[in-house]
Amino acid sequence: GSIPMSLFLVIIVAVGFSIFLNKTAQGRYIYAVGGNKVVANLSGINVTKTLIICYTLSGTLAALAGIVLTGRVNSAFPLSGLDYELDGIAACIIGGASFMGGSGTVGGTIIGALIMAILRNGLNLLGVSADYQSVAIGIVIVGAVYVDVLRREAEKKVKTQAA
Repeated sequence: GSIPMSLFLVIIVAVGFSIFLNKTAQGRYIYAVGGNKVVANLSGINVTKTLIICYTLSGTLAALAGIVLTGRVNSAFPLSGLDYELDGIAACIIGGASFMGGSGTVGGTIIGALIMAILRNGLNLLGVSADYQSVAIGIVIVGAVYVDVLRREAEKKVKTQAA
C-alpha cells in the first residue's frame, strides 16, 4: 500500500518541534517553566508569555490533528476524537514526559504513541469493547505515572547521596 500523507505531516511536525524545543531559547524556556514556574520566573523567563506560547501551540496542533482525523474518516463529527486524549496523555507519559513537568522529548512521545497504537490495535483485534479499552489505557497511564514517581524518587536519592 501507499504511505499515508499524515505520516509525512507527523515527521515534519516532530522534527520541527524537536529542533524548536532543543535548539531555541524559547524551547528551553518551555522546559524550565514546566519544571518550576517560580524558579523560571526568578531566572528572568517571562512565564506568562511562555505559557501563552504553549497553549497557542497546543491549540494549533489540536486543530491540525482534527483536520487530519477529519480527512482520515472522511467526515466531521464532533465526537470523532473521543478518548484520543487518553491515548495522547499515555503516549507522553510512556515516552518519558512527567506529570510533574520539565522533562520529555518529541522522540520519546512518538515511541509512546507507537506503543499506544500497538496496544489499541491489539485490543481491537481481541474484540475488547471501547469502554474496557479506556479502562486498559487508564491502567497504562496509572502504571506509567507510578514508574515516573519511582524514577524521580530514585533520582532524588542519588542526588542526596552525591551531595
